[in-house]
Amino acid sequence: MNRIHRWLCRSESWRRELETNVIPWTLGKTALGGNVLEVGPGPGLTTDILRARLPRLTALEIDSALADSLAIRLRGSNVTVIQGDATSMPFPNAQFSAAVCFTMLHHVPSPALQDKLLCEVHRVLQPGGVFVGVDSRTSAYMRIVHIGDTLVPVEPSTFESRLKAAGFTEVQISANSRRFRFQSRKPF
Repeated sequence: MNRIHRWLCRSESWRRELETNVIPWTLGKTALGGNVLEVGPGPGLTTDILRARLPRLTALEIDSALADSLAIRLRGSNVTVIQGDATSMPFPNAQFSAAVCFTMLHHVPSPALQDKLLCEVHRVLQPGGVFVGVDSRTSAYMRIVHIGDTLVPVEPSTFESRLKAAGFTEVQISANSRRFRFQSRKPF
């Protein structure tokens, strides 16, 4: 991420937006279970909010500096931080009750790798597990914030078919002018 983006993702204003709008809108009343995977936590603002609601959370972050910083900060908590690639997860099959991702899919460098990530989430979920997330919609602001960053926007109108191709069912997608959210389930 570029310097502006790194600052924004750590800012108090983004934390408030996550707490007040993004996470409540994304999760709603979804039951996540007792062993949740967060894909791509970045600096961990979402992790901080989630860990207060969950018995156990595993955060998988590809950026080694971010993963190291988050692991040090959350040492001794209910969060395990793993540095790794979500397109090739270092977890056994059917380990997690749920998986979540918040505004990170557009950082995955290609649609093919995004689809590989979806397949990996499906693989590591327990039967009946949910995959819930949100991502930003394309806008001039989004393009400016991502100058020099990876930006591969996810098109909400085609995301349902991509989730189904990865094996998910019960797919629900809704959008507003800034974001889209999704919920899906690994079949029993």
